[in-house]
Amino acid sequence: MSETTSTNEENKLPLNGRRAIPPNYSNDEENEVPEMEAFGVIPRGFNPRDYLRVVDIYMFKEPQEINKQEHHTDKYYNPKLIVRRGQAFQIQIDFNRPYQPQSDQFWLEFLMGRYPQQNKGTYIPIPVGGALKPGQWGAKVIHRENNSIRLSIMSSATCIIGKFRLYVAVLTPYGILRTRRNSATDTYILFNPWCQLDAVYLDDEKEREEYVLNDVGIVFHGNAEDIKSRSWSYGQFEENVLDACLFLMDKAELELSGRGNPIKICRVASAVINSRDDDGVIAGSWNNSYDYGVAPSAWTGSVDILLEYYSSKQPVRYGQCWVFAGVFNTFLRCLGIPARLITNYSSAHDNNANLRMDFFLDDDGKVDTRLTKDSVWNYHCWNEAWMTRPDLPVGFGGWQVVDGTPQETSDGMYRCGPASVQAIKHGHVCFQFDAPFVYAEVNSDIFYTRMEKNGTQVVENIDTSRIGQLIVTKEVGGDGMMDITEEYKFREGSDEERLALETAVMYGVKKQSIQDTTYQPQTDVDMDFQAQKAVLGNDFKVTITFRNKSRNSYTATTYFSGNIVFYTGVPKSEFKKHSFSAKLEPSSSSSFDILIKSSEYMRDLLEQASFHFFVTARINETGKILAVQKAVMLEIPTLRIKTKGELVAGKEMSVIVEFTNPLKQTLENVTLRLEGPGMLRTIKKQFGRIPMNSTLTWEVKFTPMRAGLRKLIASLNSDALRHVYGELNVQIQKP
Repeated sequence: MSETTSTNEENKLPLNGRRAIPPNYSNDEENEVPEMEAFGVIPRGFNPRDYLRVVDIYMFKEPQEINKQEHHTDKYYNPKLIVRRGQAFQIQIDFNRPYQPQSDQFWLEFLMGRYPQQNKGTYIPIPVGGALKPGQWGAKVIHRENNSIRLSIMSSATCIIGKFRLYVAVLTPYGILRTRRNSATDTYILFNPWCQLDAVYLDDEKEREEYVLNDVGIVFHGNAEDIKSRSWSYGQFEENVLDACLFLMDKAELELSGRGNPIKICRVASAVINSRDDDGVIAGSWNNSYDYGVAPSAWTGSVDILLEYYSSKQPVRYGQCWVFAGVFNTFLRCLGIPARLITNYSSAHDNNANLRMDFFLDDDGKVDTRLTKDSVWNYHCWNEAWMTRPDLPVGFGGWQVVDGTPQETSDGMYRCGPASVQAIKHGHVCFQFDAPFVYAEVNSDIFYTRMEKNGTQVVENIDTSRIGQLIVTKEVGGDGMMDITEEYKFREGSDEERLALETAVMYGVKKQSIQDTTYQPQTDVDMDFQAQKAVLGNDFKVTITFRNKSRNSYTATTYFSGNIVFYTGVPKSEFKKHSFSAKLEPSSSSSFDILIKSSEYMRDLLEQASFHFFVTARINETGKILAVQKAVMLEIPTLRIKTKGELVAGKEMSVIVEFTNPLKQTLENVTLRLEGPGMLRTIKKQFGRIPMNSTLTWEVKFTPMRAGLRKLIASLNSDALRHVYGELNVQIQKP
């Protein structure tokens, strides 16, 4: 076959002096392939039926058959053959007569896109020969019987991933006879973490099961002192999700020839997951109003979002960081790139990567919201993808940070990564992509700075340990939490940490040294702040404790400010102000309680029910300022889920979701969602209102099709209350 097939349509290509053929970035488009490609004039007596002819091709593509079993693709709800690159798979060809290797010559052709070219990896002719070489294209006959042969086909461990069209070509003296276009033989080729030659090879079977094959995960949220978790359905095997993920690469206009490279795929995907600058998958909204869309907290998984985008081609509204990360994780696992969702507690959103978050205080020591522009996110979610980094020096492969949440532009687009976790830990932030930004997210310091009347800045306090204080992901093989802070940074205060920081500064991360600023803190008095466990709708108490380690008596003028904040740390409103004078006796501790009433905060509460408390105290005798800030999350009630009836594959069962309204008000516009990955597609139900203290009950009947351990995930959303979740593990028995 010539490299670009000549048809009438090809001759009418638009004239373009820049390139011979138009860009090739659609996996869906096709070219016409002739069934008879003549070498010249065909003699009159020629009859194609006289030659070897393909009658049928059998792909062994059922979930229980050899290909999907050996390639770990049996979970995909997709009728076509799905295999992983660099590993052999089998097909059977039935001819019109027995195959005679001495005289018959045939080969296979895999094609992708509208302009297949051999040097671009989009046209792959595979001759049938002897032994297969690992990780290289090849085919050999492993069984012959009557008119049939069975072939073992090896794909290249670096081939592009996506959907290929398959043709069988037979050589005759007068031309090449080809099989007719048959979509039933289309073959998806994915990344292969089981293959040592693949760039995404992962050597631990338990980790492969978790990071590639697990279709449910956990999102950790809340804050470091009060960690909350919820399940998220990745659903990478659900119907049409694979096609939706391939469409994302078309949408991002990634050339087909670049699709074998996980670095390129991650980079373009981190841009196309968000809708900024390219009408990507999810539109972000952080302002608590979600008109004409779904509140970010209401989603229970990625499938609805990806399928809605695949059909409408319009950004899906709305997402926040864990939604971008959840969908990105689905995309990566679906294509076969090992991936996990990460939460960084107290994440610095630093606009100029200077490792310094400035909180400005006024003369009294209160935080000046007008001047303070930096924000500390209670938590921020991103992803890690596993791959080699041949573009970097040795040692920087492994987990790479990729982030689909639009925060800063990188090379002109809202995207982030892949950045090597190892490079971030050691301060080698010169290595692409976006390492300085991620380094600042986990390593910044908080400066409390007072503005003098004449404009000079006095640093009153520096908090070096709050940012990036805890970095976590779901544990392998369970629902617990795994602390991976040590993978991102050395222990606070260690020599290695100082060396990593000096390295990062050498490579251009801006860090103002403390010597540049006039900073003499008050060292003989400590101030601490604790909050009682707070339940939504109830009063709770906070306690400020001073410890005077000196032999002097001090008085401290103390300001307490309670703010309702978005989880990004941006304040919406101050709901509590309190100031008092504290007498600090020598060598002793003293505590002061402040009561927070539900009537003070309920009216303005935002969906993640999160508060930010600032306490600043001026020691009157020395003029020095102590400062502490803390995020507090309210305990939000959960949904109760139970099942009724037998839990057997193929039999109808019932799920009952219950919720009792704990607030002293009626909940309006209530929506419930329920989904069970691999068992139940998302179901939504609207309820008008739930009066205070009353209980809502919703029963859903459905028939699970597959046996095994499954998870049901539910969410409730309303005008006054969001982030209400429930989940239940269910074991579906075999019939």
